[in-house]
Amino acid sequence: MKTVNSNTKSAQYSRERAVSLVRDPRMPKTAARWSAGIFLVLVAVLFLPWTQNIHSFGRLTTYKPQDRPQELQSVIGGRIEQWYVSEGQFVKKGDTIVRLSEVKDKFLDTNLLDRLAEQVTAKQGSRSSMSEKVLALSSQIKALQLALTLSLQKAENKVKQAQYKVQSDSTDVIATMADYDVAVVQLQRADTLYKKGLISLTDFERRRLKVQETNAKRISTENKLLGSRNEAINAQIEISSLEAEYIDKISKAESDLNGALSYLYETDGEISKMNNELMNVAIRQGFYFVTAPQDGYVVQAQKQGIGETVKEGEVIVNIMPAAPELAVELFVDPVDVPLLEKGRKIRLQFDGWPALVFSGWPDYSFGTFGGEVMVIDQVDTKGKYRILVVPDTSEGNWPKQLRVGSGVSGWAMLNDVPIWYEMWRQINGFPPDFLSGIEGDSKDEKKSK
Repeated sequence: MKTVNSNTKSAQYSRERAVSLVRDPRMPKTAARWSAGIFLVLVAVLFLPWTQNIHSFGRLTTYKPQDRPQELQSVIGGRIEQWYVSEGQFVKKGDTIVRLSEVKDKFLDTNLLDRLAEQVTAKQGSRSSMSEKVLALSSQIKALQLALTLSLQKAENKVKQAQYKVQSDSTDVIATMADYDVAVVQLQRADTLYKKGLISLTDFERRRLKVQETNAKRISTENKLLGSRNEAINAQIEISSLEAEYIDKISKAESDLNGALSYLYETDGEISKMNNELMNVAIRQGFYFVTAPQDGYVVQAQKQGIGETVKEGEVIVNIMPAAPELAVELFVDPVDVPLLEKGRKIRLQFDGWPALVFSGWPDYSFGTFGGEVMVIDQVDTKGKYRILVVPDTSEGNWPKQLRVGSGVSGWAMLNDVPIWYEMWRQINGFPPDFLSGIEGDSKDEKKSK
């Protein structure tokens, strides 16, 4: 009986409980109200503004190449003799970092500069002597040319004298021949008169003697004329001989002069080469002291200890320039590059700097800093394009605690769009401002038409 009563009471309680729940509608109404409110909030959120952005990563660098970490190299090969700095030390431009000693046998002589200077001095003395020889040969050539001119004039005068003498002797020959012809005619006439007894034998003999005398005189003048002609010929030959003699002397002197000039030019070349070597050695000795190229900090020594050799062009230490002009180096995808231009605003988050970032609401972010695009590379770097971002002057400078090489996250701020549009763009894989760009192009085309 007790069991039946308990079951009856339980069933009755369940019916009463169900009836009470059906009669009380407060819970479904509350749930419906909350669902509707949440839905309205979500719909409202979809219409909130969202700043489109391009997110990229990079590192802190410097805007000017001269402000970036520098590898200080040795211009010459040598042996480390002494260090003048330690790592982390601040150095000024021109401060000595390390001193090297020579390792090449060609430059081991400590008095090499003095010996090279002595060689140059000796070569210059040789050049001076050769210069004097050149002047002497030039004067000798001028003297020979003058002597040739005077000798030719003298020989020409002698030729003229011989020619005049030939003319004179020719006249004498003609005169003696005339005398001889007259004497012969007179002898013939005297022979006729002698045979007729009109003249004496003495007169006839005198006429014969006269013929012999004129004949002898004629022969003498002819011989004299022949001698004069020979003298004229010899005088003419002497002119040619003088020309050949002096031309030979002048040619030999000119040959000596050209040889001296050639030696002089070679000496000038050797002196120039020796001066060049002397200057190179002097400059090389200046490279024994490796100095800081600019103000900065010694970051890391690549060579240690004393006595270690350094090759030509090998890095000795790294130097970080003091007070560099910082910039951020970001790498963006090629699809986002057309959306960037010089002057575009960038929000930056530096590694190690506390920040609370809302990429779509940059005004509500905390711990980010402003920047603007200054450089966009024209070629890609491993599939991405590098941009350089400098501080935005309107927002102030970046923290002084930043160090070159630290990581950076960057957001390039684009246009403001509703959240629903940004979600729709992300789902479809469109780049930022894809549709607005097309609409803008179509509007421009319509205006142009």
